[in-house]
Amino acid sequence: MKLRISLWFGCCLFFIGICHSQQVTINWLDFEQLEDSLALKPKKVFIDFYADWCAYCKKMDRAAFRDEGVVAQLNSNYYAVKMNVESKDTISFGGDTFYNRELGKKRNPTHEIPLLLASREGSPFSLPAIVILNERFQMRERYFEYIPPKVMLEILAD
Repeated sequence: MKLRISLWFGCCLFFIGICHSQQVTINWLDFEQLEDSLALKPKKVFIDFYADWCAYCKKMDRAAFRDEGVVAQLNSNYYAVKMNVESKDTISFGGDTFYNRELGKKRNPTHEIPLLLASREGSPFSLPAIVILNERFQMRERYFEYIPPKVMLEILAD
């Protein structure tokens, strides 16, 4: 009898651990998928520009983008796009073609799309860069810093 209870209790703990370890994730899109989605249903757009070498970008991946509230807000109210700024891809969007014009010219070449959407006059391009667009694909907000989960929730709630 004790063996049965122990086995049952052990199985319950095992399954609880599995269920708890499965994290909800953001439904990230690329720009081609974004264009198709916007054509079907206009929605606010959240763009996360990152690079593999960006420590604060990785910190946001571990904290803000794993927060259940942030994930729920992004998945239900936004089209979320995640783009490596050093991408070598040629991207067609809105009838135009964009590519990384800096490839082979700079140590950390930046793709044309982040330069267009997340550049600041008088400041060098920096990461992390978050761009939020309204339903008409017009600029609403831009952030150029690490954003903790609590602040990210406030931003997304606006």
